[in-house]
Amino acid sequence: MSPFGGSPENTIEIINIVPQQGPGGIFAPSCEAAISLAMEEINRDTGILGREIRATHIDGGRQPQEVAREVGALLATGMVSAVTGWHTSAVRRAVTRVTAGRVPYLFATDHEGLRSEPAGLFMIGADPAHQILPALDWLRRGMDARRWAIIGNDYVWPRRTAAAVKAALLDPELIPLEVFVPMGTRDFRRFLRDPRLEQVDGIIVLLVGADVARFNVQFSRTGRSDQLLRLSPAVDENVLMAAGGGANHNLFVPSSFFVNGPGGAERLERYHQLHGWFAPTLTNFSNTSYEALHTLRGMAQLAGSLEVDRLHAAVAHRPVIETPWGEVGFDGAQAVRQAWIAKAGGVDFQILDRI
Repeated sequence: MSPFGGSPENTIEIINIVPQQGPGGIFAPSCEAAISLAMEEINRDTGILGREIRATHIDGGRQPQEVAREVGALLATGMVSAVTGWHTSAVRRAVTRVTAGRVPYLFATDHEGLRSEPAGLFMIGADPAHQILPALDWLRRGMDARRWAIIGNDYVWPRRTAAAVKAALLDPELIPLEVFVPMGTRDFRRFLRDPRLEQVDGIIVLLVGADVARFNVQFSRTGRSDQLLRLSPAVDENVLMAAGGGANHNLFVPSSFFVNGPGGAERLERYHQLHGWFAPTLTNFSNTSYEALHTLRGMAQLAGSLEVDRLHAAVAHRPVIETPWGEVGFDGAQAVRQAWIAKAGGVDFQILDRI
């Protein structure tokens, strides 16, 4: 029997949104397994506010309004205390319309940066200022990469991230080629045959999931891997494996967590103790789902509540919270952590530096 008694009064129900179909579907098994590890660790201790946590996974790979309708229906039961998820910013924008001011919503995906967040939305993933822009500066200083092409999916995160990159580079001639394609695109020849690629030092890849893997395979077949760098915050071990080691040469990835980085080995050991050695891969993306739950717990302990207003007030008053994996700083509703840049080596990462 659960030490919490198993009654609804002693549980906290959390909705976790992760794509189970479409290009981002390759991340679902890893994210759900990482959530399970966080739940096991939290419940083995004292839960959140002394209550056991439970998670319901819903498919974030559907149309944004469809996901939002399901979230709204679950919230209407009065039994849901929080929402977490690794999914697109398009889904996030739809979901915040039904969660705003009602429950905390911890968005665990890298995002485009927001001028103002709806009440209750906390950004656990990185924004451009804390990840891709420092990575670009590192590649400029270390590898003299100055001129870039951009390929991205056609929705809010790639477009606004591209805009942030162009604003930071100042000179529009440093981005001679910029193309956005639908989610699920399978043929990138129009971009790869564009003569403007001859003018750049590298490609910024703002695609999602399986789209990134397909692009990397097609790019590698052009024979340009030695001449052109690729930089993408949208790559984890699942993407590397989907493309195959030969497609990942000269690919650079910024992230706040790598399994072979600080704290990764010990976390990976606990992960395999829970799930076994044939579990989905623990990755930099699934780790943010894990961290979202521990961050929620730290925020709740700080506020003594899961009420949205009290959580915002607590983080504003003490913008650094303690979690089992270290301190998390907050700048408003944006979590801020140290980031690294790594280079893909086959289907693994080699960490190069802090950024």
